[in-house]
Amino acid sequence: MSPRAARDTPAPAAPRIDPRAIVSPRAELAPDVTVGPYSIIGDDVVIGPATVIGPHAVINGPTRMGAGNRVYQFASIGEAPQDKKHREEPTRLEIGDRNIFREFCTIHRGTIHDRGVTQIGSDSLFMAYTHVAHDCSIGDNVVMANCATMGGHVGIGDFVQLGGLSALHQFCQIGAHAFVGGGAIVSRDVPPYVTITGNPAVPHGVNAEGLKRRGFTAEQIRNIRNAYRILYRSELKLSDALQQLRTLAQEQPELAILVEFIGRSQRSLQR
Repeated sequence: MSPRAARDTPAPAAPRIDPRAIVSPRAELAPDVTVGPYSIIGDDVVIGPATVIGPHAVINGPTRMGAGNRVYQFASIGEAPQDKKHREEPTRLEIGDRNIFREFCTIHRGTIHDRGVTQIGSDSLFMAYTHVAHDCSIGDNVVMANCATMGGHVGIGDFVQLGGLSALHQFCQIGAHAFVGGGAIVSRDVPPYVTITGNPAVPHGVNAEGLKRRGFTAEQIRNIRNAYRILYRSELKLSDALQQLRTLAQEQPELAILVEFIGRSQRSLQR
């Protein structure tokens, strides 16, 4: 390469890191990542393209974060689990793309007493003061409103909404498209499509408005409402209700995730 060509070749892009931030030399940041003042990026953190880390945020590893995420001030991402048995084992946190982590939310890594990983999908919103505990698994398009919190080992399906101040007991599973109302205390599994609220939480029908927004047809919603009546209003034993739902799911595919969820539930359903 000639000296002139070398001069005309653009230098590779570098992350835009505020000089007041602290970034470990063992962290890997994509070229267009932005890091605000006083933020700390620790060892073994990988941050994907177009991600913005605001001021005063802390991200510890091992953590892998995808593209297009936004972390606001005072969020704590990838910290050690709140587990007295934890002995600094190299567990990890995996985050997908285009998530938003608002002020003071806390997302913890996994433990060796489970799969060793906390997982978060893509396109979710974690509002201020929300908490995702160790070994949790969260799908895509989830919304956690302010101060929603969960114990360890919780599973959250796609398109779930958790109202403000709601709390999920450890090991609970929340099915896709479910809606947990503000202030709800959930100690058992919540099936897909179900709206639940209260302390203790009780079911209040189907999340029909959410389903309409996501393109479910009127017929599909009717089928889901009928499945809800079988599950919650027929006074059938759970095993008998499940058998009816299995039969219906053969011609109503929208019920398949409901049947699968009930079949693998280990904490029993919030009924």
